[in-house]
Amino acid sequence: MEEEIGGFLDYLRQVKKLSENTVLSYKLDLRQLQIYLERELGIGSFQEVTEAQLQTYFDGLESRKKSSTVSRSMSSIRALYHYLVKAGLVKEDITQQLQAPKQYREMPEILTVEEAAALVEQPKGDKPRQLRDRAILELLYATGIRVSELVALTVPDVNLQLGFLHCRESRRERVIPFGSPAREALLQYLEKGRTALQTDRESEVLFLNYNGGAMSRQGVWKLIRRYGEEAGIRKEVTPHSLRHAFAAHLIQNGADLRSVQEMMGYADLSAAQIYVTVRPHRIREEYTRNHPRS
Repeated sequence: MEEEIGGFLDYLRQVKKLSENTVLSYKLDLRQLQIYLERELGIGSFQEVTEAQLQTYFDGLESRKKSSTVSRSMSSIRALYHYLVKAGLVKEDITQQLQAPKQYREMPEILTVEEAAALVEQPKGDKPRQLRDRAILELLYATGIRVSELVALTVPDVNLQLGFLHCRESRRERVIPFGSPAREALLQYLEKGRTALQTDRESEVLFLNYNGGAMSRQGVWKLIRRYGEEAGIRKEVTPHSLRHAFAAHLIQNGADLRSVQEMMGYADLSAAQIYVTVRPHRIREEYTRNHPRS
């Protein structure tokens, strides 16, 4: 099993070109299954596994884990079996008839327009860190990208003249527009902030830390949490808060689901439908076009 899983993970990296974070997610799901099959059932090969044994495994997971976790694990194992069949390592795909758990989507706590504006406007001043942090917050709210995608951005990924960024980190590579506040914040950062932080003049990483290297996801989480507290926002504030706000505020002001799905990099339209029912408690200003900071 170790060899088959290793071959599948290499396939995801080399053929599917998935990010290491995504490959790691697959790996964790598959190692958990491997431990169950080997230690609980004494099975040493995927050829020996039956559909009933897999269903029992998922039934056990469903009793202990959230439905979203079970669905993700099932998706990973189905992808593995698709690979094993294609590679001739098993005779048939026994995952096709497995029963997935019902999904119960939790309603995210959405920042209001006022709260989102207060958050992104917290970094004030013209010091390199303040310029960088303002550009980070403006870009997250303007585009809805994930924090892993943000820290992977390079300078060439951002087109200031046309106002869009090229997001390459996720499995759904995409181009996302952004408005004038994000453009101005990026311009100020690139001209006055990044040059001061940059130690390697050949580096193309967009957002730099104090050592001149790429910012980490943890670093972005910490700064957003700090600015949320400084803004007096009582809700939990994370990078995903701005991603949720981006989608909810767009849809609330007339953007169609398909467009939001594409900009956020969702593979399934249903993932964006949760934002249709979201209604902020207060709206202070009318939106220009579809986004309040366009």
